[in-house]
Amino acid sequence: MSGSGWSEVEKAAMKERAEELRAEKGGKKKADALADLLSKIAQMPDEERVIAERLHSLVMDAAPELEPRTWYGMPAWTLDGKVLCFFQAGSKYESRYCTFGFQDVAALDDGAMWPASFALVSLGPEQEKVVSALVRRAVGRG
Repeated sequence: MSGSGWSEVEKAAMKERAEELRAEKGGKKKADALADLLSKIAQMPDEERVIAERLHSLVMDAAPELEPRTWYGMPAWTLDGKVLCFFQAGSKYESRYCTFGFQDVAALDDGAMWPASFALVSLGPEQEKVVSALVRRAVGRG
């Protein structure tokens, strides 16, 4: 860790986010945002790439109104311009698992406490059903 308190990986993610914000202000088109997301997925190690590709399909099937883009250099899907859910490759932060998570705009509230992110090491039929249901619920259709 450097003297600033941020790791090199965290600094790189913040730089990616700054680039994303500049592109958004410059009027980046939806097609370009999708291309960026697909490019980031294509750069992932094989196991994570397969999970990310499948997640992208599941999210878009469950909520076609979401707009794909990158967020801190990772795949994300937005609702009304705000990140609703995201995928974080474990290899990016040297974690033993990937993360699929939701931001506060997701309608997942369930009492005083509810899960907002999930460790993900594989994506089989059971996990696919859970992801699809969570995304539908997050956009208010579940």
